Amino acid sequence: MQLRPYQRASLEALHADWSRGGRNGLIVLPTGAGKSLVIAALARETLARDPAARVAVVTHSRELIAQNHAELTALWPRAPAGIASAGLGRREEAAAILFCGIQSVWNRVEPIGRRDLVVVDEAHLIPRDAETRYGRFLERIRARTPGMRLVGLTATPYRLDSGRLDEGTGRVFERIVYEAQVGDLIREGYLALLVSKATATTLDVSGVPLRGGDYVPGALEAAVNREAITRAAVAEMVAYGTGRRAWLAFCAGVRHAAAVRDAVRVEGISCEAVSGETPKRERDRIVRDFRAGRLRCLTSVGVLATGFNVPEVDLVALLRPTQSTGLYVQQVGRALRRAPGKADALVLDYAGLVRRHGPVDALSANAVARARRLGEGGPRAKPCPGCGALIALNASACEGCWVEPEAEPDESAPHEAAADPTSRILSGRLAEGPRWCPVEAWRFVREARAGGPDLLAVVIEGGGAAHRVRLDLEQAGYPREKAVLWWRRLGGALPAPMDAAEALARRDELARPEAIRVAPSGRLSESTDYRLADGATWTDTRRVA
Repeated sequence: MQLRPYQRASLEALHADWSRGGRNGLIVLPTGAGKSLVIAALARETLARDPAARVAVVTHSRELIAQNHAELTALWPRAPAGIASAGLGRREEAAAILFCGIQSVWNRVEPIGRRDLVVVDEAHLIPRDAETRYGRFLERIRARTPGMRLVGLTATPYRLDSGRLDEGTGRVFERIVYEAQVGDLIREGYLALLVSKATATTLDVSGVPLRGGDYVPGALEAAVNREAITRAAVAEMVAYGTGRRAWLAFCAGVRHAAAVRDAVRVEGISCEAVSGETPKRERDRIVRDFRAGRLRCLTSVGVLATGFNVPEVDLVALLRPTQSTGLYVQQVGRALRRAPGKADALVLDYAGLVRRHGPVDALSANAVARARRLGEGGPRAKPCPGCGALIALNASACEGCWVEPEAEPDESAPHEAAADPTSRILSGRLAEGPRWCPVEAWRFVREARAGGPDLLAVVIEGGGAAHRVRLDLEQAGYPREKAVLWWRRLGGALPAPMDAAEALARRDELARPEAIRVAPSGRLSESTDYRLADGATWTDTRRVA
């Protein structure tokens, strides 16, 4: 199994946590980052270390069960893997690696037997209340196998009503052992670029009451399911969707989803609606048609925010206002997967979610937890007064037009979608990026480090500035993997140097890049694009020292 660097790093972080005595760790990977492959690698490597080990991979939907099982068996055809799912009609509970639905196994612990490792996919769906199916299942499995280890994978490690999954009384997970950042993975080319539009049509939920931390469903649907608003929103969607292949609209209720579907059809666009009330066979047919391109648009309520894997989605319409940061991230995440011919994905924010929750690449678990602790419930993004682009609330200038925003956002100011060519659902300069800077020279320096082996520092000069890259060749695991990848991308031979001294002696193997461009990527990292003499480019993202 060839894992991407961040996927391998997540497993190394998990093993490091285990070595320190941890038992219940969370891995946070954005939608589209390949959680199924990480689960497959974890299961295979667990059995490689201990052939007698027994693993259970638990989730909530039959689609995810089948997807995770298929990922493992495609990479390991002889895997001792089975499925326990009433929805899939299979009860192979004796399998050493069991992929199962929580609805089918929560009260069948005895047939499942001992499980040394339990992996929960979409772990944000585990309720805090222990008296639920997940709570009872985990309690009974742990009683059967006292030394059991629990691993959760999710893109959103927080709930609306009770905060982070690793905090508070009754928490299931001890800590987040690894979190990959959306901005980093976009810069590295693993996820699709997102752009957003501050739409002229907006949904008014000022009078909708809250219950359990979010809008009351019936009152919400009544507020937003207005014929004139729906027609106007769909007209914008059709105008912006020209040339886009697969549209996904998240709606506030079953009737709202049907109304949006009908309005899209009036515009001559093929469209279907799916919800929890849609029969399984019908829903499967609709999703098949959408994936194959026979349908251009899907409207949805409550069923496609998680576990829906259609990489071609290149337009997401947010028509479902929510107080839940997790639901917002999950909805937007449907567009993050890359696909052939897909340059970017457009997010149309009718519900004001970007302004409320903030740019999606700035919503790390720590940032969300901090906002909750400080009671920051107000808007976290604002429209630029010059072009209407949605930018981070603390931005000092708009990257679309370089106008300085006002000190406070004017909530009543209109913003025209037609004057909004560079709206941002991302906080950094991911869409536009800095300019290429020709490389004039480079030099290699051995750099001492207190309490550890020496680093190789590569200083790249050009445009009146110097960019320093540190290669940690003597460390084990991910740091060396990153260093070896950098060495190989610039023409270095294998085996890669084992230390800084050897790298200095072999520096002539490397081809100096023709140009670089450097940009911030997340709060604590930056990305460097390299352009080589043959025109090839690649991206290196690393933590800022």
